[in-house]
Amino acid sequence: MKRGKGDGGQAAVEFALVLPLLAMLALVLLQVAVVVRDQILVIHAAREGAREAAVDPADAAARRGAMASSPSLDRDRITVRTSGRGRPGSRVSVQLQYLSPTNVPLVGPLIGDIRLEGTATMRVEH
Repeated sequence: MKRGKGDGGQAAVEFALVLPLLAMLALVLLQVAVVVRDQILVIHAAREGAREAAVDPADAAARRGAMASSPSLDRDRITVRTSGRGRPGSRVSVQLQYLSPTNVPLVGPLIGDIRLEGTATMRVEH
C-alpha cells in the first residue's frame, strides 16, 4: 500500500492521543479492584466480629475480633456496632462500616472516599 505525503507520523499521533485514555482506564480499574478488596475484607471482618461476639459477652469482643481478622484495614476508619446481645440461643449482629480511601493517583481525588458496610449475624453461645 502506498502512503501519501505527510502520513509518516500518523500512528505516533494516534498513539499519543489514545495513551492517556488507556492509562486513565487502567487507573480506574485499579481503584475498583482496591475497593472490591476492601469490601471483601469488611464482610470478613464483620463475620469474625460476630463470631467473637457470639462466644464472648464483653462489649469489646466484636471490635477485637473484627480488627484482628483484617489488619490491612485502617483501624481509624472502622466503626463497629453490635446489637442483639442476650441469652444463649439468641442472635447477635455486628455491623461494620469502613471509609475506604481512594488514593490511586488521578482517580482517587475525583471520586473521594467510599463508605463500605458489612453485616453478620450469629447465634449467641455463651
